[in-house]
Amino acid sequence: MKINQLFVYSCLLFLSLSAYGARVDTLEVSSASMNRTLRAGVVLPERYRKAKKQAFPVLYLLHGGTGSFRDWLTKTPDKTLLQNLSDQYNLIIVTPDGDPTSYYFDSPLVKSSQFETFISRELIDKIDNTYRTVRDRKGRVIAGLSMGGHGALFISCRHPELYAAAGSMSGVMNINTATWKVAPDFAKSRSENLARLLGPPKAGDVPYPGYTLVTLVDQLKTNKLPLILDIGVDDFLIDTNRDLHRRLIENQTPHEYTERPGAHTWEYWENALPYQVLFFAKILKANKVIVP
Repeated sequence: MKINQLFVYSCLLFLSLSAYGARVDTLEVSSASMNRTLRAGVVLPERYRKAKKQAFPVLYLLHGGTGSFRDWLTKTPDKTLLQNLSDQYNLIIVTPDGDPTSYYFDSPLVKSSQFETFISRELIDKIDNTYRTVRDRKGRVIAGLSMGGHGALFISCRHPELYAAAGSMSGVMNINTATWKVAPDFAKSRSENLARLLGPPKAGDVPYPGYTLVTLVDQLKTNKLPLILDIGVDDFLIDTNRDLHRRLIENQTPHEYTERPGAHTWEYWENALPYQVLFFAKILKANKVIVP
């Protein structure tokens, strides 16, 4: 009898949690540029259900290497992190698929890897035509972790007309794997993948100019887009982040940069994301698109 009562109580609790708070959808997004369909998670705040005529700002949140659209929803120690942030700031959060090792640019060699186009055009069109969103750059921000940190800054740099701000957590700021503190076999596998996507690398410290953030600092300055970057002091990508930070200081590009205790882990990203969302929320509030 006690077991049955516990089961009934658990079911009721699940139903009550489902009835209130943020809702998570799984959306299929057709990509004409890649001739395939990808998926995205969409977190809708509880307020979305109540404010029937209100348009909501959107955070596009990109996953890292070898990941998928589910990562931000399932791999943080607190599985309700995105739902809580969505409810706290009345923010739609979109977690799109970016393939395991796309780095979110359009490959000139691989037709099925056109993720700059997918994220900046096809995904935005799908989200804006499916949900009540602020259909303007002033209500749209983008961030990501690791490979997704590269993707967020790269795409926003290339399309500043689409976003109000951009952020990177533990981002790959230089896709030259020789600048990473990793095992040789891992660096080799990533280098081979980049060669598959972009062709043979050029000699020197920056083998793919135009495709990596350390070569785009002048464009970042020109765009004047608010930027936030953070990384753990024990992260294998810390040297690339410090390098980008130094370059941004040298060319006088305003940005926020933080180093915190931690490594390339979900515990670190769970701690980092609320700081980035707070940064975005201040910008969205200044843009007068925050939902009360």
